[in-house]
Amino acid sequence: MTAKLVLSLNSSVLREYPLTKERLTIGRKPSNDIHVDNLAVSGQHALIITILNDSFLEDLGSTNGTYVNGKLIKKHALQNGDVIGVGKHELRYINEQASSSESDFEKTMIIRPGMTDQAPADVAESAQKAAQVAAAQESTSSSGNTIEEELPLGKVYVLNGPAQGKEMELKKALTTLGKPGVQVAVITRRPQGYFITPVEGKHPIVNGEAIGAQAHPLHNNDVVELAGVRMEFFVNR
Repeated sequence: MTAKLVLSLNSSVLREYPLTKERLTIGRKPSNDIHVDNLAVSGQHALIITILNDSFLEDLGSTNGTYVNGKLIKKHALQNGDVIGVGKHELRYINEQASSSESDFEKTMIIRPGMTDQAPADVAESAQKAAQVAAAQESTSSSGNTIEEELPLGKVYVLNGPAQGKEMELKKALTTLGKPGVQVAVITRRPQGYFITPVEGKHPIVNGEAIGAQAHPLHNNDVVELAGVRMEFFVNR
């Protein structure tokens, strides 16, 4: 069953939204995927990213904040039955197959152009574990092999700045890169390969051209530009 959000106001259901897109925006402007016409809702209020069976909610610096089950949040890994509050409206998240937990949605990995040249941990502050269980389940083949066994391991190699020469392995099902508030993207590891999807700010540049709003496949030796840092993507075979 496809995950969905059920929009309601004062306990009256207004509309249902299936989560069939990787990126879905919530806000007062009509251009949003979920249009909430209320003055208490910001023009672009919040963002939902769906990876495999799991969805992650992020507040986009809204004036009045985004709430989950009555608690103010900045980022949140959605659980089946969670109630998202935006202004006076509510969005109930329905997904019986969700495998994420609150601990899955950790801090964004930040790559800063001006960071000091120390350990590789400086290149990435932390790795997200989001959707690992779902990735393993969906990628199991008839022979019983998992994605880790079938898909070559991807890495990014930093090409410029003080961190030039650093490597970071893309072992997780979902890895977030960038600088919050400036430019953020996620790299997902799937049975079909690696994909990069914009989350915040301008769309990342791959091989000199900005990608679109949807997931963009990454190929060996692709050069990604994100938050002022150039990185080469490659895979071990």
